[in-house]
Amino acid sequence: MTKKLLLTGFEPFLDFTINPTMKIAEELDGTTIGDYTVYSHILSVDFHKAGKQLLQLIDDTKPDAVISLGLAGGRFKINPERIAINVNDGPKDNQGHKPENEVIWEDGADGLFSTLPISKMVKQLKARGLPAEISNTAGTYLCNHVMYQALHYTKTNNKPFPAGFIHIPASHELAIEHGKIPSWSHDDLKRAVMICMETLSEANG
Repeated sequence: MTKKLLLTGFEPFLDFTINPTMKIAEELDGTTIGDYTVYSHILSVDFHKAGKQLLQLIDDTKPDAVISLGLAGGRFKINPERIAINVNDGPKDNQGHKPENEVIWEDGADGLFSTLPISKMVKQLKARGLPAEISNTAGTYLCNHVMYQALHYTKTNNKPFPAGFIHIPASHELAIEHGKIPSWSHDDLKRAVMICMETLSEANG
């Protein structure tokens, strides 16, 4: 019996009319990678909804691991994130809400570290010819928000399953539309995510 891996992507946001994480998540839904069967869902770019959606998905799916994906337009490597911080800030979300120095959880830690094998993921990505590096900031927008929500859940509910966040560059499709930003092919972005899942499976096998 395979384990369950909850994989989330995001809908388009800000001036990014395409979000490659959405397509990757949809294409990987139902596949089996290593010891995991993937259950994919797309989250809203909405500070009032995204965290609640993720926590409800965790309760409904009861996953053995959670990986959330986010677009980092302008980055040129796959970036597993090291830490999420307890703050919402940044540009307006898709509903027009613009938080400023908001606390995500009043009783939460200032920061929570990823429990994914991020060093091993980076090593495996590089070994397979894909540029990768651990990132030490997930920002303060929705990506950081959902990463923090997942890690806070595992800590407060005593359910220590692996959880974390991976930022990916823009796809060629988005770069053509958007302009001067680094981009990868969709196939390479998808392959990178699958390698991260394989690494997680091997680390927790």
